Amino acid sequence: MTRQPDAPRHVVANHGDADTVLRRLTRDGWVARDGFALPDPAWDVTGSRLVLHGRVGDPDTLQLAVLAAARGAGIVAICDFESALGRALVDDLARLGPVNQGLTEPVGGDTAVTDLVPEQRALLDRLAAGDTIAAAAAAEFLSLRTANRRIAEARALFGVRTTREAVLAYLRQRGAPPRQH
Repeated sequence: MTRQPDAPRHVVANHGDADTVLRRLTRDGWVARDGFALPDPAWDVTGSRLVLHGRVGDPDTLQLAVLAAARGAGIVAICDFESALGRALVDDLARLGPVNQGLTEPVGGDTAVTDLVPEQRALLDRLAAGDTIAAAAAAEFLSLRTANRRIAEARALFGVRTTREAVLAYLRQRGAPPRQH
C-alpha cells in the first residue's frame, strides 16, 4: 500500500553523527560499507540495501558518492555543509531525492510525510491528539491489526523505532508543534 522509501541520503558534519546514522540504518537492515566505490557491477544496487559512508573531501569523492546514490545505494557522507563542496554535495544528492542534513531534517525533495497513505496520516493525527492505537483504529474503522501494521510502516518510513518517535517525527515534518502533556 505504501511505496518503498528511497535509499537514505545523509550529509553529516562529523564521524560521531555518521556513527549514529549508521547504527540506525544497520538496525533497519542496511549493510554499511566504508568508501563510495560500488563493488557490484550491476547498475541498480537498490535491492542490496547497501549504505556507503565516508568523508567527502574532494570533487572526485563527491562524484563517487553521487554516482553511488544514483545507482540506489544509501549514502552517509561526512562533509562541512557550509563549504562549496558541501553545498555541491547536498545540491547534487537533492536532485535524486530527499537529503538529511545532520541527524534530522530532510533538505530538498519530499519528506516522509508525503509518502504516508491517508490511513497512516489519520492514525498519526489521532495518536498525536492523545488517542491510543486501539481508539484510533476504531475511529478510522480499521482493525487493530491493520492499524498496527500501518503504524509500523510509518515507523519504517521515518526511520524510528517507537510509535512515539513516529508521531513526533510526523508532527515535526508536518510543521505542527508537539502536544505538551
